[in-house]
Amino acid sequence: MTIEPKTTARTGDTAATTALWLRRPQRRPGARTTLVCLPHAGGTASFFVPWAAFVPLDVELVAVQYPGRQDRLGERPFTSMSELADAVADVLRAGIPADRELVLFGHSMGGALALETALRLEAGPGPAPRRLYVSGHEGPRRKRRGSVHQLPEEELVAKVKELGGTDPRLLDDPDVREMVLPAIRADYRLIETYRPDLEARLRCPLAVFSGDQDPDVGPEDIEAWREVSTRTDAFFSRVLPGDHFYLAQHAERIVAEMFGPAGRA
Repeated sequence: MTIEPKTTARTGDTAATTALWLRRPQRRPGARTTLVCLPHAGGTASFFVPWAAFVPLDVELVAVQYPGRQDRLGERPFTSMSELADAVADVLRAGIPADRELVLFGHSMGGALALETALRLEAGPGPAPRRLYVSGHEGPRRKRRGSVHQLPEEELVAKVKELGGTDPRLLDDPDVREMVLPAIRADYRLIETYRPDLEARLRCPLAVFSGDQDPDVGPEDIEAWREVSTRTDAFFSRVLPGDHFYLAQHAERIVAEMFGPAGRA
């Protein structure tokens, strides 16, 4: 696959714009590695803030804040994977120091976005990822269609509550629901209409995390990620106790795996 790097009008190249996208819970200007975390559908950068306490001292955690939520509520959320991946790749080129190693971690929708972002970074100038970590998402060849984004409001709310990852109190308050639901629906449209390039291959190694009770991600879905990277020798997967949002209970374990011997292979 050939991807031409481009700058979108949605990102720009100012420090202020970069700060809108990239949140640093603990600034570490002397870090050697940047860990970029990409949230799930309906998720926010704050989901990964607790992880900053677990990363090694030479690693700076950066969480991506998508438009249309929290302090970016007034911005239109993206509904296209290609547009969002273009925007994230552009902002990482602008906002990550060139001398840093770059590691990407994405959960659920963020896992697919991490793949698309990594492909764009490898195809263009600027930092290329040292490794990609995907969590709670099936490999591209196992990508399934969905229609959650088309559900009526009450059914959509019920589905989001069932899946977890969003504070149900936000969905129970009518005024708050009116503010947060458009971004959630947009995210589901983005991931459910996403069609990956099945021939695309990464140069960097890839690894997968998942929960053993996740109804949407099974062993075949995990194994399907192996073919996405040319570095099959460095592929590994970890299945941890829990459902689709298993990682909320296993942040420290996941970080230890990423920066332990297997993650540095």
